[in-house]
Amino acid sequence: MKTDFTIRNAQHSDIQMLIELLRALFSIEEDFVFDEEKQRQGLEMMLEDQKNRCIFIAEFEQQVVGMISGQTLVSTAEGGISVLVEDVVIDQNYRRQGIGRELISVIESWAFQKGARRLQLLADINNSSALAFYKQLNWSNTRLMCLQKKDIQNIRL
Repeated sequence: MKTDFTIRNAQHSDIQMLIELLRALFSIEEDFVFDEEKQRQGLEMMLEDQKNRCIFIAEFEQQVVGMISGQTLVSTAEGGISVLVEDVVIDQNYRRQGIGRELISVIESWAFQKGARRLQLLADINNSSALAFYKQLNWSNTRLMCLQKKDIQNIRL
């Protein structure tokens, strides 16, 4: 069954619904721990700079059922702008209806308008359905591995 949904820019009034989508996303990602206050803070920061950052939502009957976010970076490898795509999540009751595909398409258009030369995203290596979805949309694996360092406030200067 195909759902009639709309895609639009997120607004501050959507934050609580976006937090619930992030709760679902982080429940399947081992590298992230859900913290409502941190997620609220991050979403507010994303919405404050809509020139370099974006959050698009999928809405069905005034309910947020999916989201995608992105932000611009300067890539020395590309010699220009690249877009980091994050927080791709569809409510499990609305998957396989074209919403994810449409959200990806919208962020690709946003990136094109920003002059981006590449889009990149991180996906949990154990999330086989997400990896298959991205492969179907012509995203490719790299030979790079993501590393992170937390607690940088404790670094000695």
